[in-house]
Amino acid sequence: MNKTAKTILLIIGLILVGYGIYILIEPETQISIGDVDLVKAQDNTNSYITIVIGIVAIALASVRGK
Repeated sequence: MNKTAKTILLIIGLILVGYGIYILIEPETQISIGDVDLVKAQDNTNSYITIVIGIVAIALASVRGK
């Protein structure tokens, strides 16, 4: 794999890991209407998938060629 492809893969991997961590720790959505509080439960499945794909991209970028 050439150096340009490794660099692009590394950058994409870092962005994906950072975005996955951001959506993991992002606060839950909460709406208050008078006395009623509506809280949307946070589903972290997408953030875990994004982080794993980012880690795989970083691992592929670090693999040494011939």
